[in-house]
Amino acid sequence: MEAKEKFMRKAIEAAQESGRKGDYAIGSVVIRGDKIVSVGEETLKSAKDPVNGHAEIDAIRKACKKLNQPYLEGCVLYSTHEPCPMCASAAIWAKMEGIVFSVSREDMINEMKKKMGEKFSWRQIEIPCVYVLNKGSPKLKLISGFMRGEGLKLFSLTN
Repeated sequence: MEAKEKFMRKAIEAAQESGRKGDYAIGSVVIRGDKIVSVGEETLKSAKDPVNGHAEIDAIRKACKKLNQPYLEGCVLYSTHEPCPMCASAAIWAKMEGIVFSVSREDMINEMKKKMGEKFSWRQIEIPCVYVLNKGSPKLKLISGFMRGEGLKLFSLTN
């Protein structure tokens, strides 16, 4: 598995769109081979849905629907942010090949604390994506920190 800039750029575009709409600036894409299967946007705030509002879940659901199948074997999930345990688990349940993400959990926490100071209330589950993937089956490949500098810029769009 090799990370490709064009796919992360598409996830970044989705994140920028989410941020413009007032949601967290997080985006995802599912790819198969050299083609984008689906694009997911964060809609947690606007949809008021703590499960389906995650960009990764959105992209996985759209890919399954488009391909008319419950499994995404041979597909890779790109995300602008490290997937939470729920999203990493969804990639395992979908039997994906791997995950590529930009900014880490630690980056998210640090950036939001800088931005919000004492008002910081973004919830996190202290289980890294790599831990979930190591405990799951099938074993997904992981590339972390890909285009991290670009991913960090998305925090300027998050309310």
